[in-house]
Amino acid sequence: MMDGYKMDKSLLGSYDVDALITILSSLSTVFEDARAQGTIERLQTIGPEHQTSSLSVDLETRRTEPDALPHLRTGIMKHQVVRFDYINTKNEHAPRHLEPVRLHFKYRNWYVYGFCQTRQDYREFRLSRMMNVHLTSEHFQPHLELPQENFVSDPSWQDQISDVVFRVKPESLSEAMDHFQQAEKQFHEDGSMTMRIQVHQPLQAKWLWSFLLSLGSGAEVLEPIELRSILKEQLRNALNLYEEV
Repeated sequence: MMDGYKMDKSLLGSYDVDALITILSSLSTVFEDARAQGTIERLQTIGPEHQTSSLSVDLETRRTEPDALPHLRTGIMKHQVVRFDYINTKNEHAPRHLEPVRLHFKYRNWYVYGFCQTRQDYREFRLSRMMNVHLTSEHFQPHLELPQENFVSDPSWQDQISDVVFRVKPESLSEAMDHFQQAEKQFHEDGSMTMRIQVHQPLQAKWLWSFLLSLGSGAEVLEPIELRSILKEQLRNALNLYEEV
């Protein structure tokens, strides 16, 4: 909103104003955006006085470098190429040059989508795997037409989804629920719970292995049998690191 602009109070209800102020407050903190703070102050002039907010949103995260989000936001707004070091899901470490298009916040993490000059294709990068993020002096033309990111609808991807069944002991229920609240759940008399989730290629899903192993003896995989074998091997390898302790 421009300075001096006065908004008609009839355009927005109290709920609309409250929601906008809440979201903008979090964004202004994350991106260190003074303009957002000015917009918040103008919105407050049309909202009801002495009303407690019914909504709270926190988009801050410690899974990114402090300057990563502001740099990426600037790169998007000013069409500047961003350079960073990246570790991909194969644990390969390489520099990247990106023409950033948009930021996403999903699954408790920030992601940036744009044209990767290194790979000459559109890519999505998870900010928690980015290091040494900085703006370059190179500018790029705005991306007016973007390819769809919806790879989930690919039939070949759907064919690789399998059920994973595991039993969670009472002391690990909250952690399991935090990650898989929408899973099929069955509670047992001893306080434990069996969960059934659908996972894309579970025998290659290292994120799933890490989570299940983080529960220690608090969870046991029941299906598939091959996943039990993988976790057993992972535990054996971890124990080998501490043989001399």
